Amino acid sequence: MELFENTNDWKKKLQPLLDKYNGKKHPLNYDNIYQLMVAVILSAQDSDANINKIAPAFFVEFPNLETLSTTTIEGLFPYVSKVRNFNTKSSWLIEIAQTLKNDQNIPTTLNDLISLKGIGRKSANVIMREMNIPAEGIIADLHVIRVAPRIGLCEEAKDGNKVEKQLMQLLPKEMWGEIGMAISFLGREICRPTNPKCSECPIQNDCSYPLKTV
Repeated sequence: MELFENTNDWKKKLQPLLDKYNGKKHPLNYDNIYQLMVAVILSAQDSDANINKIAPAFFVEFPNLETLSTTTIEGLFPYVSKVRNFNTKSSWLIEIAQTLKNDQNIPTTLNDLISLKGIGRKSANVIMREMNIPAEGIIADLHVIRVAPRIGLCEEAKDGNKVEKQLMQLLPKEMWGEIGMAISFLGREICRPTNPKCSECPIQNDCSYPLKTV
């Protein structure tokens, strides 16, 4: 299989992946857009499992932006001290809360989301996907950054924005909302960094990785 085949080829080849993971909820636990936004910010460079562990107590104490806006960075520490870079993330969360003031003001467009501290394109795309908002980009998390080049979908890049740009140029817009998360789930469950379960992969016949392992 050659890299960078045309859009229609990739649309057909990736369909089994969409069939398997379409609409599957993100591993972060949340009940509303406020909780999702907070969890996404806290999860940067940390694990979803860790955030899910600390989140319940956090949301009992700070159930919305109004309550979050009245606390201090030090006030957040008991709830986020086990999160990586908790000091910086605490300042981001409080700034967002004081800027937006209430949950109804949480933006739902990519440009407005990424204008907030601690939210980049990846995080914004996750929020929009989980809230069923029409996609303006493609989720390119650490799993996508690793897996998309492996299967031959794009060139290798350490920057998620570069991977996202390549995918957006290659794939039709109607796929954007789900394909990033589908590739991410593939990387989490099957296309692991070592000992990938190629025999279980829904796109094994159209993946370039087995060619490198023969």
